[in-house]
Amino acid sequence: MAFVKVCARGDVPEGEGIKLEQGAEPVALFNADGEFYAIGDTCTHGDWSLSEGYMEDCEVECTLHMAKFCIKTGRVTAPPATAPVKSYPVKVEGDDIWVDFDAGTLPDGR
Repeated sequence: MAFVKVCARGDVPEGEGIKLEQGAEPVALFNADGEFYAIGDTCTHGDWSLSEGYMEDCEVECTLHMAKFCIKTGRVTAPPATAPVKSYPVKVEGDDIWVDFDAGTLPDGR
């Protein structure tokens, strides 16, 4: 699979995320100051949706146990989570947002 059109820019409000389910695993798409980032949607600590979390300064906080993840890389930035989530390539063409669901990688490149 290559890039897949997932939504329009206006579908992801500034400072928020939405859940995408087009790939094998759910992915969270975030809008940070007009830049879009995609990471795995499932918190690695509590099996909870990150797209419903609180986003600030390119971090999302899981609402279940307050673990935080970088929306750019998927790295854990605050416990109790210890394992990162994958990040996915995103591109914007005009008003359309595209995600490559097959190219997700962990922060260490796996």
